[in-house]
Amino acid sequence: MSQFLALTVAGIATYGCVYALTAMGLVVTYTTSGIFNFAQGAIGMIGAFLYWELSQVHGWPSWAAFTVVVLFVMPLLGAGLERILLRRLEHAGLEAQLTVTIALLLLGIAVATAIWNPSTARTVPPFFAGHQVSIGGVVLTWHQLIIVGASAAAAVVLRLFFYRTRPGIATRAVVDDRELTALTGAAPARYAELGWAMGCSLSAVAGILIASQINLDINNLTLLVVNGYAAAMVGRLRSLPLTFVGAIVLGLLQSYGVGYLPISVLWSDLEQVIPMLFLLVVILVLPQSRASLARRVRVRAPRVVGRRESLVRGTAFIGIAVVLAFTLNAASFSYANRGIALAIIMLSLTLLTGYGGQVSLCQLSFAGLGAFAMSKVGGTGGSLLGILAAVGLSAAVGAVVALPALRLRGLYLALATLAFAQGMDAAFFNNIDVFGVSLSLSVARPHLPLVSVTSDRRYFAFLCIVFTAIAIGLLALRRSRFGRRMLAITDSPSACLTLGVDMTRSKLAIFTLSAAIAGLGGALYGGAQSAVSPNDFPFILSLTLLLLAVAWGIRTTTGMLVGGVVFSLGSLLDAHLTHPRDAFALLVGVAAIGVSQNPEGPFGGRTVMRMWRDRAGRAGSPPSTSAEVPPGERLTSAAG
Repeated sequence: MSQFLALTVAGIATYGCVYALTAMGLVVTYTTSGIFNFAQGAIGMIGAFLYWELSQVHGWPSWAAFTVVVLFVMPLLGAGLERILLRRLEHAGLEAQLTVTIALLLLGIAVATAIWNPSTARTVPPFFAGHQVSIGGVVLTWHQLIIVGASAAAAVVLRLFFYRTRPGIATRAVVDDRELTALTGAAPARYAELGWAMGCSLSAVAGILIASQINLDINNLTLLVVNGYAAAMVGRLRSLPLTFVGAIVLGLLQSYGVGYLPISVLWSDLEQVIPMLFLLVVILVLPQSRASLARRVRVRAPRVVGRRESLVRGTAFIGIAVVLAFTLNAASFSYANRGIALAIIMLSLTLLTGYGGQVSLCQLSFAGLGAFAMSKVGGTGGSLLGILAAVGLSAAVGAVVALPALRLRGLYLALATLAFAQGMDAAFFNNIDVFGVSLSLSVARPHLPLVSVTSDRRYFAFLCIVFTAIAIGLLALRRSRFGRRMLAITDSPSACLTLGVDMTRSKLAIFTLSAAIAGLGGALYGGAQSAVSPNDFPFILSLTLLLLAVAWGIRTTTGMLVGGVVFSLGSLLDAHLTHPRDAFALLVGVAAIGVSQNPEGPFGGRTVMRMWRDRAGRAGSPPSTSAEVPPGERLTSAAG
């Protein structure tokens, strides 16, 4: 009984109430802006490190450091982010909105790494250290009581603010209808700033309070707050009471699971697995709210390249690749081969997200499955059966993941794939029964019947040919009847249902084909490196992959080529530039600014010159009175 009480206290004070604070911050930011803040964990981590810097390095009193960070620094940070970056994304697609907050997540980790050396051990003393009380035989520290009190007070105050005050009601109304809220005399932009200021402040409170319970580590603090996503989804990003209850239930499940469940090799990291399983169950079991369907936007897709033009461009690219194969030095092929293989993986995002409108955060997990299958079936000789196994295994797992997620879309689908990716990290890629004791697998290059591609030069040319073939195939698919159906489903699912379009089969086909492309790219990526490890496929890199895809133009194959090469060159930059630390992540995070300015990317049909012309036209021309084609007529032709 004493163990049960101890685990209950730990589940509520150590896990649940901290999850409640960060989840309520997520609810506040989403309620006021309609944007899900993936950077919530990084913001809480930055707040904890700032508190440590002021209190432990500069000798400030704990109360003064806490007050400055929570009530001044973090609210200003949140308001500034909303004004500079997030306000520009009001009419952008979901992938662009998520990408900016993902970039902020990566930027926060990179900034913290540059300022505070991760190899240095740091501790944060708890509030009122040495003071404790005993309740029912269970010892509670004053710090734990402060955590419980802070989360309960935050829940009550926020509930009263949003439902009993005029500013709170106006803040909730902003996300539903910005224009209608403005007609009441309110200032939507100001209320959105207020929401982000409150959300960042709550995240900082969570980071500071939990920092004394665990080591002050950049990644641990960030990922711990990420676990709060599940609690926010219990309240469907709307209800603060349900969010608080969901956080407590999640904390208890995590504490009981670690305390009672047998820890095997497969489930050695229960603290990460349980929150992600809880998130997946919550998303799949509870009905979707209208929040997932709100504010659908239509983006201007780039011009579809014709068959002849795509063949000409593909041939020209292969010609350039052959020339590069004979001009690049031996050291350059390591980065070039990995870059083209990553570009092949990113083409799966062009199909799934760019054309199909389904945001996935687990593409590198499918790529890892492809590399695993190539290693096990292809063997040391690189049998082509390994390539077939890579494509087949990834496609099969992709179909299994897609089946329960078929009724999901938008943010719900993105979070479901995130849960799958993080679960794969803990249960598959870091499992010694899968990757061996060394957590590494050898992957051979494919053995072709007519020509050998074992040399780096020939393998580079081979990868370019594969990339070109897939890119031409995707463009042909985009021009086909099925491609028009994909765009119609993305544009208006309700209209497609009215027209009799089989959305379930179409979505399943898109997701399965996308996973197959990612698996093929993963097998070729393993061949480029000769070996793979769990460090090649963590879920955080799947987020980076999506960020680069959107930043360079996720609806274009050229953007994927550039994005893959840039991704590969990141390790080269970090190897030659030691200050600041993690320089590539800093540059990737800054990409958020580019996405907020131009969500379609430089290859997505809206170049810098066109942006300036559009602004000049809006400034000097009267509003256009030309009628838009009715959605019903457009979808009737698009559905084929």
